[in-house]
Amino acid sequence: MKSPPNKTPSLVDPFGRTVDYLRLSVTDRCNLRCTYCMAEDMTFLPKQQILSLEELRDAAAVFVELGIRKIRLTGGEPLIRCDIVKLVSSLAALPGLDEVTMTTNGVLLPALAQPLKDAGLSRLNISIDSLNADRFRQLTRVGDLHEVIAGIKAAGAAGFKKVKLNAVILAGFNDDEIIDLARFAVDHGMDISFIEEMPLGEINSHKRVNTQISSSSLRDKLDSKFTLFDSTETTGGPSRYLQVANSECKIGFISPMSNNFCESCNRVRMTAEGRLLLCLGNEHSIDLREVLRSHPGDSGLLKSKILEALKDKPERHYFDPEQVNIVRFMNMTGG
Repeated sequence: MKSPPNKTPSLVDPFGRTVDYLRLSVTDRCNLRCTYCMAEDMTFLPKQQILSLEELRDAAAVFVELGIRKIRLTGGEPLIRCDIVKLVSSLAALPGLDEVTMTTNGVLLPALAQPLKDAGLSRLNISIDSLNADRFRQLTRVGDLHEVIAGIKAAGAAGFKKVKLNAVILAGFNDDEIIDLARFAVDHGMDISFIEEMPLGEINSHKRVNTQISSSSLRDKLDSKFTLFDSTETTGGPSRYLQVANSECKIGFISPMSNNFCESCNRVRMTAEGRLLLCLGNEHSIDLREVLRSHPGDSGLLKSKILEALKDKPERHYFDPEQVNIVRFMNMTGG
């Protein structure tokens, strides 16, 4: 997939940032129940409120016409969405789109990694927050670490050009594993990003103010075991990377709490029910599902709604671990 030459981007926010990256959620449902992501007893959206594959494709096509160059499929867990391979194939065929990527918990990759690669998915991010099976189950409530490891191996066997691991780090839960997680990534020729927990949705498993840990403290720990150099490489997301010496691998940090990265924000999100979120840390959104269903095929109207909405993209988010200002959970938002 190649970008058309000399195309002037149409999506520029009020602060002069070009938006060329769409995170597209395909479901709010998940086969895990990670403590930092959702409540244990979740109420999911009725299926009729979720966009169909055709509606997801039609919306994505309009975003690409407006200058989106990268689409990341998210959830919930995107691999539980029926016909996800078919959706990947239809998105990968969109003229002007550079790549389709995905964030997944990896559980279903043994069966789906190769079909996804064949359909045009170019890269995978796989979440793994612990290498201890008991702790992994505690963090995910229902997860089996061995299934995720099998998924990571399947992604490698399928020949994806890059597989990146993601780990949300909680002080007192898994912060003692960052060396092991980084070593696991390097030994498997993969990058890894360590993510600060965000206060999205009310949870009762722990108090987020007690589990906060900064990326800078994680780097201090990593510096004791790895030789790391600053890297200018970016994948279009919020990770800030360090190169591991004598390796092709990088260690990234996503620091929404301790090191605001909004000055370079180039992305918007669309939820599985068709709400366009302009910022992860703000509630403002617009309903694109209403346009898709009341005016099917009217790409002009959809474009105008998106362009009008972009005028309200905020300059930055303001997270406070002691209070929840954003009531939607991460599985509702799309990672």
